[in-house]
Amino acid sequence: MTQDNFATRTGNAVRNDRNDAFDQIEVTFPSCGETLKGILLVPQGGDGPFPTIVMAPGMSGVKEGSIMQYAAFFASGGFAVLAYDNIYFGESTGLPRQEVDPVLQRRGYRDAITFVSLRDEVDESRIGIFGTSYAGGHVLEVSAHDRRVKCVVSQIPAISGQEAFRRAIRPDLRPGVLAAQDEDRKQRFLGKPPAMIKVVSDNPADICAMAGMPSFEYFSEQGRIAPTWQNEMTLRSLDLYRAVDNAKFVPWISPTPLLMIVALNDELAPPDLSLSAFATALEPKKLVLLPGNHFDPYGPQFALTSNEARDWFTRHLVVGGSVGLN
Repeated sequence: MTQDNFATRTGNAVRNDRNDAFDQIEVTFPSCGETLKGILLVPQGGDGPFPTIVMAPGMSGVKEGSIMQYAAFFASGGFAVLAYDNIYFGESTGLPRQEVDPVLQRRGYRDAITFVSLRDEVDESRIGIFGTSYAGGHVLEVSAHDRRVKCVVSQIPAISGQEAFRRAIRPDLRPGVLAAQDEDRKQRFLGKPPAMIKVVSDNPADICAMAGMPSFEYFSEQGRIAPTWQNEMTLRSLDLYRAVDNAKFVPWISPTPLLMIVALNDELAPPDLSLSAFATALEPKKLVLLPGNHFDPYGPQFALTSNEARDWFTRHLVVGGSVGLN
């Protein structure tokens, strides 16, 4: 679903043509010296301020892609929703382009929370965060440290960059990848452009961020529905990913309610890592297991994942109110 499938731009506001239960507003906000671009979905009618959900795409994604499906679904359920592009991606600013920096992306979540908390449409005491894939790992760290977050949904999360590298790259290929990263460090230090790799490829011989035909087919479709998506990222993005270890944050999330959604045949975010991390979480928490691969939550399992997530946000941001620490 693209944003233009359900709305037409009219300046900074967006007018619905399908009689959806929400309006869209184009917004920008500062983060890490750059400007992040987002879409704020606000329920029509009803009485604000509204409980609000903040979300950003996963690795290499842009806001018009799969997360807009979730944003529209949540907004139809009475939530205000901010979906925005990560720094260096999509319509957000910053150089180098197409670099996945986990530290700056997590700061983006915090700045997005601050931004929505200052808006009249938003009830700042009822803010939740949603993340899927790479961003599914971010929300574990953010919710562990930022007590403004009153509810969190982590879907098919990235848990360990080191383990992902070990499982994704064959042992005989690892020295070559590490050597290429070392050379890239030298060249960037000398002021040369960063080395780039493909995000996905249909050629098994290519080094890319997410190997395999399911990845290639999914992102080929993303490129069709989200024109700002590009099939490239900096090589350093993989180097930065190896420093990610989200499991250590999970025990600190409680008492903020945590929902984790895990795909049992996930080849990119290994389910055993997610299940081990979830086991360390304290209550309140819920685990949803679903069949399929890393991309099925956005397709054949969307009805299940979207309803489970919205129910969790409804339970803790609407019905039960906030239970997180202030």
